[in-house]
Amino acid sequence: MQLAIICIKQIDRDHDKNMKILFRLVLPLFSAWILGAAPASAQETYTVVFKDHRIVPDVLEVPSGRKIKLIVDNQDPTPEEFESHSLNREKVIPGKSKATIFIGPLKPGSYEIFGEFHQDTAQGRIVAK
Repeated sequence: MQLAIICIKQIDRDHDKNMKILFRLVLPLFSAWILGAAPASAQETYTVVFKDHRIVPDVLEVPSGRKIKLIVDNQDPTPEEFESHSLNREKVIPGKSKATIFIGPLKPGSYEIFGEFHQDTAQGRIVAK
């Protein structure tokens, strides 16, 4: 009986040792994978502004082949809807508010953006180069 208890204790020690080694190897890889997947850390950030029912700048150049984080700052007192059919994005932004929109990665080209509530004046485009 004592021999069985000694064997079980040895197995437990070996298991604990193996688990510690495994944990030391896996944790850094898992952490790198999680951090690499974080959307905000991997993208460059750009800003467009709705002001006086216009988009400023009306042409925004971004790198092609990369995801970007677009901050849309509605400085007007009324809501505006950021919209782009070519980017497949739309978002209503209350007056005096900001919104974050993730885009891409984009192929080289020009992508129309506009404010749907003031289409006659709020026109712009994102150019990926």
